[in-house]
Amino acid sequence: MTNLITAPFAWIMRLFFEFTGSYGLTLILFSLVVKLVLLPFQLKSKKSMVRMGRLSGKQKELEKKYANNKQKYQEELQKLYTEEGINPMGGCLWSLLPIAIIWPLYYIVREPMSYFMRLSADAVTSIRELAVTIGYSPLMSGDNLSPYEQIGLAEFVSKNWQNFEGKFDGLMNVNFNFLGLDLTAWPSNMLKDFSFSWECIGIIAIPIVSGLLSYLLSKVTSTSNGQEAQASMKSMMIMMPLMSVWIGFIMPASLGIYWIANSAFSIIQEGTLGKYFNKKIQAEEDERQAKREASRQLRMEEAKRQAAEQKENPQKKKLPEKKPEKKQNPTNEAGRVGDRPYARGRSYVENRYDEK
Repeated sequence: MTNLITAPFAWIMRLFFEFTGSYGLTLILFSLVVKLVLLPFQLKSKKSMVRMGRLSGKQKELEKKYANNKQKYQEELQKLYTEEGINPMGGCLWSLLPIAIIWPLYYIVREPMSYFMRLSADAVTSIRELAVTIGYSPLMSGDNLSPYEQIGLAEFVSKNWQNFEGKFDGLMNVNFNFLGLDLTAWPSNMLKDFSFSWECIGIIAIPIVSGLLSYLLSKVTSTSNGQEAQASMKSMMIMMPLMSVWIGFIMPASLGIYWIANSAFSIIQEGTLGKYFNKKIQAEEDERQAKREASRQLRMEEAKRQAAEQKENPQKKKLPEKKPEKKQNPTNEAGRVGDRPYARGRSYVENRYDEK
């Protein structure tokens, strides 16, 4: 299952690596492609979030109005969303996709020989055995490989490429050095063996820069959506950067490079889309307002015209139409008493109550 998920990502990364020859640039280009692929989905999400942000004023009014009736507040809020054509959950789902993509990327970075180079387990074991004969120190004894051992093994192969070239089908010479930094290194390990060198300081700076960009992204997103930072949003704006820093320290630096690139591209995207949709939605609202105003003016003019006509040509009040009288059924004189027909009835006996 993992192979099926990671296969398309690994293929894209190999393509970029063959084009650039740099593992760092490969991660940056991969991040850019991910943003472009997800852009059609995030367009809808961003528009929904901007619409919700523009309704924050009305939402606050509802909160004050129904402060003591939460159920009524939820009903009125849902009614407001329905009238404006907004799905409150529409902006949340797609924002989680970039986080979901990092997990298959994590496997590719952690086990580059199995996922990036597509080598079999037997091939990896054979490469390790050959590497041991020329000075490689495995992390675990025997045939067992540590989950992160392939990173160090791939780096060792790259540094001693002349001993491996052409001996294993699919094996690639991957240089993990980027801007003088070893992307296979862990920032947490660099903290333990700290030294005032560019390699050490640069590796430690990667998760810190990642966290700062993540915080900046939260600020740009909130501003472009037109949303005021509430208590829950403020906590998220702090938690997400801290989580980014934590992930950056406990994983290889290569994942930190991806996270930095993803945040940088996201900042540009959020700022650009925010301006675009705010202008577009404002234009739509102005158009609707203009139509409502035009309709109101027409109704006022029609009312004035009718009032003027009534003033010039006063009309008499129409008398209510008389309902046609129902025709009475004819009766004979035997059943009539005065003006009352049928007063006597069929069994009338004139002397019924006379005393005998």
